[in-house]
This record gives sequence, C-alpha cells and structure tokens, in this order.
Amino acid sequence: MELTGTEILMKVLKEEGVDTIFGYPGGAVIDIYDELARTDIRHILARHEQGAVHAADGFARATGRTGVCLATSGPGATNTVTGIATAYMDSIPMVIITGQVPTQLIGNDAFQEVDIVGITRPCTKHNYLVKDIDSLERILREAFFLARSGRPGPVLVDIPKNIQAMKAKVNGPQDISMRTYKPTYKPNVKQLSRVAGLIKNAKRPLIFSGGGVVLSGASEALTQLAKSTNISVTSTLMGLGAFPGTDPLWLGMPGMHGTFRANMAISQCDLMLAVGVRFDDRVTGRTDDFAPNATIIQIDIDPTSIHKNIEVDVPIVGDCKIALEKLNELLEKEAVTENAPDRTEWNNQIEAWKKTTPLAYDQQETIKPQYVIDTFFKMTKGDAIVTTEVGQNQMWAAQYYHFNRPHQFITSGGLGTMGFGLPAAIGAQMACPDKLVVDVAGDGSIQMNMQEMATAVEHKLPIKVIILNNRYLGMVRQWQDLFYDKCYSATTLDHNPDFVKLAEAYGAKGLRATKPEEVEAVLKEGLETEGAVIMEFMVDREENVYPMVPAGKAITDMLLV
Repeated sequence: MELTGTEILMKVLKEEGVDTIFGYPGGAVIDIYDELARTDIRHILARHEQGAVHAADGFARATGRTGVCLATSGPGATNTVTGIATAYMDSIPMVIITGQVPTQLIGNDAFQEVDIVGITRPCTKHNYLVKDIDSLERILREAFFLARSGRPGPVLVDIPKNIQAMKAKVNGPQDISMRTYKPTYKPNVKQLSRVAGLIKNAKRPLIFSGGGVVLSGASEALTQLAKSTNISVTSTLMGLGAFPGTDPLWLGMPGMHGTFRANMAISQCDLMLAVGVRFDDRVTGRTDDFAPNATIIQIDIDPTSIHKNIEVDVPIVGDCKIALEKLNELLEKEAVTENAPDRTEWNNQIEAWKKTTPLAYDQQETIKPQYVIDTFFKMTKGDAIVTTEVGQNQMWAAQYYHFNRPHQFITSGGLGTMGFGLPAAIGAQMACPDKLVVDVAGDGSIQMNMQEMATAVEHKLPIKVIILNNRYLGMVRQWQDLFYDKCYSATTLDHNPDFVKLAEAYGAKGLRATKPEEVEAVLKEGLETEGAVIMEFMVDREENVYPMVPAGKAITDMLLV
C-alpha cells in the first residue's frame, strides 16, 4: 500500500499513540494540516510556536508520554527553538515536526527557508531532514523511539513540502534497532551489591534524587528505599514530587534556594546516594566543597552525566527504576536495617536543623508571596498540578507547595525559561482534564507568553493563574539588591497592564487581592470559578527569596534573612 507523506505521518502518529498535537499552521505544513483535519487527532492551536512547544512539553511532563508539536518553516521553526532547548535541558520526551521548503530549493534562500536542523542540533537529542519519501516512515518511528528511550529528549523532524506530497510504501510498526544507540537499562549488579553494603555501614546516609527518578517512574521504588532504611531525602527542583513532600524523611530542596537542613545534610553526610541527578551548579554551589565527607554513589541512565560535574566514588549506569528496585531486593535480603550502625545522633541532628532553621516568613501589612503559596497549598490540600514561570515565583512555589506525587510540579529547570508556565499549564490541563492545574507566575514572566490565554479560553480549559505581582523582574532585582548596591537597572515594571482587565479581554475571569485579608477569599473564588481565571496578588515589592547561596559560594554559605 502506497501513501502520501502526510498520510504516512498521520498513520505513524496514530500508531505511536498520539491523540493530541499542539501547533501553528503555515505554508510549508498546509498539506499536513489538510490531512490532520481528516483524522481524530486533537489539534490545539497555540497563539505562538513557542507556546505550542511549551504546551507539548507540559503535556509530556504531566503524563510521561511523548509530547508532539507542529510548526511551519522559517520563522515558525525558529520560534520553536527556546521551547526545544527547554525540553532538552530537562530531558523531556518530545517530537517536533517542522515543514521545510521543497528539496530542490534548499540552500537557495527560498521564502521562509531556514536550516532548522543546523540551528537545533545543539539542543535536540537528535534531528532529521527528510531527503526522500522512502525514509520518512523509518525516520518518524526512530524519532519517537529516540525521544522516549534512554535519557529522554526532544527530536526534530524537518519535512520538505514536496516530500509531503510524494508516495511510498508503508511497512507498519516494527522494532527499532539503531547500531550506534544502545541505552544501558540494567545496572551492574556487583556495583549495586557494593551500594547495599555502603548503605548498611553508613552512619550519616542521605538520598539525593532528581528528575531522572520522575522520568523513569522510580518514585515508588525511591520511597520504599527511603522508608525501609529510614534515610532522609532531598531532591532537586526537577525531582520534586518523586518523594512525598509531607513525609517526615523529607528535607526539602537543596542548593542556591534550598532549605538549610538539606544543604547542611549534604555537607555532613558520609554517604550520598544520588539517583537521576546531574549535579547542576545551582545545586552544588562551589564543587570542591560539595559533600566533602561523603562517599558518593551516582545512578543515571546517561553515562555522560556521571563524573561530569562531580567526581563520584561508585558510578552506576542504568535506569533509575530498575536500579532502585534491584537495590531494594538486595537490601531486603541483607536485612540492612537489622545490622545498621546507630544513627541516632545523625537523625537528631537533622531534626534539630528542621526545628531551628525552618523555612519561614513574617506576614504583616503587605501581602507576602510566601503567604499566597502557603494558603494555596492548604486550600488545595496539595492536590493541584502546579506549573510555574521562572524567577522568584518559581522558588516560592518550590519551597511552600509540598508535592506528594511525581508529575505534579512542572517547571523549566535547566534553561530557566520565562513564559513557560502558562502554555505548560495548557498542555497539562489537556492531558489531565479532571485535575486542578495552576500556573504560579510573576508579573514579568507571565507577559512572555500571555497570548496563550486565548488558547485556554478557546478550549474552555479551567486553568488558574496566580500572579505574584511585585512590579519588578524580581529575581534579577534581588541580585541587584544584594550584590549591585540596589542599582535596579532595567528591572522596574511600573507600566504593567491591568491583569484583571486583561483576563476579561481574553474572556477569562480576573481577580485581585491588595491586602493580606483578601488573599484567602480571592483564592477561594478563583479556584472555585469555572473556566480560566487570573488571580493577581499585589505582593511586597522588596521581598527576597531565602535561603540564598551567593554565586561561587559553598552551599553552607547561606544568606538566611
């Protein structure tokens, strides 16, 4: 059976389980859109290609499935780059389909021609330019295989317009085997046995989990490990939700804006089990003073991540879920808790850190942003899917909303992309229609992709947006406050729009709180209102995120006030 390129694309998408695509049409993909209209695949029209990629990203993070987006050639393709780089840094499985000028015009500076394969090579797991129709099916199937296997990531497929119209035979689904790509899933059992012995003998052990635990579905195994061994857990920003944030063993997030107890535990532990982490600089601080007393074990499916930023003592390449499940079996056989050394002193020290230096804020005359997030958490009982923009709003959400399950916290970690949260919330809501999805935003970053409110309203998505409005680019202002003698260069936002009226202009509900006593009422009304809602909170302009580790310092050198 022969099919056109566009028919092959739709057939492969259906066979890969794709039911939702986010995109924006144009001349180079008009044939694809014509064929798409003949299928039952749901298409979500974003208002900007960056918004489409972030929405596909949010869909993927909320479900663990591969997100898919579609854009035309030239400016349509280049508008996807920030979203692709965001997904690449956080290892999110995505397939990006772009249109391209006909093959005979490539290299001739044709209208809306751009080398998107060359542009995205540094920020994709892999990418393809389809040069002949006979390779299209294979490339599409490889793209999905690559996106979700091993360490996940975005894969781009660039399809010239003439290829879309040509015909070729279709082979159907088949096992993908690539000679140069063989991810290692099963860890070395001897190394895991060594880890079991180290855990058994450690006096001050610590579990350090990251986004790899969420991506591999290892949350249950991680929780079992921590509870069976009574070892405290800290997680990176990307790992929040992998271990219950309300569990007594939870230490909070470490690093630049991590908790005092997490940073101190890292600095004094004698054994660190690092699972699915890449030791980002925002976590480690000065690397020569990171976990100086610890034997460090690193489990990761990506061999290039091991030893990359921190030298480790026991490297284990493999899937986090498989590794942790096997480690749990080994620990159960060795009855590790029965013969463990006395850890009373270590556990008492951790409890002392929790009590003496907790996360705290002082709610007085003006609305404290921490109070908004704290109240939001209590009102939702921690059950919402939370997306964030980037900056202070992101850190306050990470600190004061306690995530008890994976895929619940959706944020741009590695790239730190302002404008991520709103379109990501759209993707998450499309993926989880029965869940409450809330974007925590700042007044600066929400304006990066504000146009996507039209997408939310058009599709009757009940997403809620909490804007912590301090009339600043808050995180940059914080650095200027602390390190640049309060020279607030280009960070003052005195000409923001009226967000309540803007919400109404899009057809959403707009609410505002200007006093602390109004916060709870606005949150209650906003969360209970049907449809999309923007809740604006006029927060303390000078509030900073604490704790904070200055750049270049050890994570124990924290500013606490």
